[in-house]
Amino acid sequence: MAPIPRLRAYEGPALLSYGFRPFFLLAALQAGLTVLVWLLIVTGHLAMPTSFTPVDWHVHEMLFGYQAAAVAGFLLTAIPNWTGRLPVQGTPLLVLVLAWLAGRVAVALSAVIGWRLAMALDALFLLLLAGAAAREIVAGRNWRNLKVVVLIGLLLMANLAFHLEAGLAGSADFARRFAIAVVLLLVALIAGRIVPSFTRNWLAQRQQGRMPVPFGCYDKVVLAASAAALGLWVALPDAHATGVALAVASGLHLFRLARWAGERTWRNPLLVILHIGYLFVPLGFALTAAASLGFVTPAAGLHAWTAGAFGTMTLAVMSRASLGHTGRPLVATAATQLCYGLVVIGTVARICSALGHGPVALLHVAGLSWSLAFLIFAADYWQVLTGSRLAPKATPAAQRA
Repeated sequence: MAPIPRLRAYEGPALLSYGFRPFFLLAALQAGLTVLVWLLIVTGHLAMPTSFTPVDWHVHEMLFGYQAAAVAGFLLTAIPNWTGRLPVQGTPLLVLVLAWLAGRVAVALSAVIGWRLAMALDALFLLLLAGAAAREIVAGRNWRNLKVVVLIGLLLMANLAFHLEAGLAGSADFARRFAIAVVLLLVALIAGRIVPSFTRNWLAQRQQGRMPVPFGCYDKVVLAASAAALGLWVALPDAHATGVALAVASGLHLFRLARWAGERTWRNPLLVILHIGYLFVPLGFALTAAASLGFVTPAAGLHAWTAGAFGTMTLAVMSRASLGHTGRPLVATAATQLCYGLVVIGTVARICSALGHGPVALLHVAGLSWSLAFLIFAADYWQVLTGSRLAPKATPAAQRA
């Protein structure tokens, strides 16, 4: 994302000056702390007053808490660049933040306040986010990005379905898959825009060589095939046809990734982690296909997508956007690189655990690695996200992407 082109006169807290600031910070804290709480729950050291089962609470808060905050931070920062309009900041941004926080409290206390009230409070954030995104995209006549609003709407539907299914049936099995599918499509759509673009911008400043292929017809085919395969998986997760469709989608995504010249980015941690993160997308499709055909447990593919693709891509985008939009050089510090390493280690450990390789302790390694990755990010980027933007001269044009 290029820097936001223009701003209102704003004299409030820096934290509320851009959408990425509060939501990236909240996403990192939510991701790190929620998994620590989850480890305490599964080891029997903690019980929460939520109407969700422990597994449903864990899944819900990772998707509609952490992931929704990360998506909001990205979109509220990207949309002004797509439309040329002013960004959401100040009081309107604070309203979105408070709506997100209200949802987290409501879900945590849903056994006390009732699941219906919790659902209403929790749905408010995505409803407001969809409205804000639609208003800006329509006002800016940026019609091609209306698909993003559709995906936010689907995420809202998935959240409502999650609450309804858990409240009425006791467990949200269908809604879990629906929500993961929507987030995965959103990640695949955004990655197809930014990964080849960022890679091309950096490689163009270096020696001649293979360049990434920009978003085009092939990407649309991949997204359509993925949507079809995921639709089958949501409805019929154990069907043979589902396994075949997921396997085909895995191959399409792997070839898509190969078109982005990721092997030329190994000298740039901020870029190479985007390619590593996206690698978990085809891996997740392959493992979920194997699960549909009865070869492995479903948890392996689910965590390749959620911990691997969602977690790694989120950290990669949050670190890059936070640096670029606060006037800092696009350079990954040692702490940032440690975050990248920890989230990958945590993902691999969780996949291996799901596949039955290694002791139960791998679950703790996975959880602690994940939590440390995001909590270190929150600590390292605290000043970046809450402090003032650096003077423009600190960021040469050639460094911004």
